[in-house]
Amino acid sequence: MSQTESIQEFYRRVPHANPAHLPLNNAGIGHFNVFERNSCYKKTPYSRRDFYKVSFIIGTGRLHYADKWIEIDRPALLFSNPMVPYSWEAISETQLGWFTLFTETFVHPAERKDFLQDSPLFKIGANPVFFVNEQQQKELSVIFRKMMTEIESDYPHKYGMLRNYLHLIIHEAMKMQPAETFERQINASSRITTLFMELLERQFPIDTPENALRLKTANDYAQSLSVHANHLNRSVKEVTGKTTTEHISARITKEAQALLNHTNWNISEIAYSLGFEYPAYFNIFFKKQTGLTPGSQRARAV
Repeated sequence: MSQTESIQEFYRRVPHANPAHLPLNNAGIGHFNVFERNSCYKKTPYSRRDFYKVSFIIGTGRLHYADKWIEIDRPALLFSNPMVPYSWEAISETQLGWFTLFTETFVHPAERKDFLQDSPLFKIGANPVFFVNEQQQKELSVIFRKMMTEIESDYPHKYGMLRNYLHLIIHEAMKMQPAETFERQINASSRITTLFMELLERQFPIDTPENALRLKTANDYAQSLSVHANHLNRSVKEVTGKTTTEHISARITKEAQALLNHTNWNISEIAYSLGFEYPAYFNIFFKKQTGLTPGSQRARAV
């Protein structure tokens, strides 16, 4: 089973990626960083990361991603998310390009609902590699260089600009055709896990207090997918290392944090919208997941 690498662990492994020692919430809410990959390691560990990453790879190598691998033999954009483990094996001595990494909280919930949920970053099972032609390479290089300049600037709204540059890169990728040369090792567990994760993501974000969460338990998801709950749980645990209930709880917790931080709904409304019959049940759940009460979470965000 692959382990999950945190941002702190990544920076300890790759110290040159954060020479300025950017804190975890350097973007106000969430973390964002961009850096060159010219000192890319020959081989990276096969694991999940708890952050999102967009890589512009100029150099050859092999990407191992979930149950697939692909040969990178020309410039390519790579999108990776916390759900899928991956590793990189460099082939050419020269490795150029850029990385940008960020946490989910860096991307605002409203923006994610608008288009990112269908992007290669957030769409579970989407092809993560996009090969680029010469003109696209020039255009993407300009964007990444602007990001490098901006993150070192003193402009007070620089993270808003960096978020816009990130969106621009995603839009450019969505206009491209993804690579179709993966060597696949698809099995039934991978398929059912992909369906489960996509169904889970479609439940969010919650738009209004009256729009209560429809699917709340592992049994609810199993019934919607027409499989036995035990089979669903075994498959999801095999592929992701976590149970269906753990995924559901983590996603509800993220949505709760977003609603507490970014809306004026009272805690009772948030509890109901997330499927809790009584606010007290929501309080117990949230404190178990985060170590904070909902009220404390909201106070920290003010």
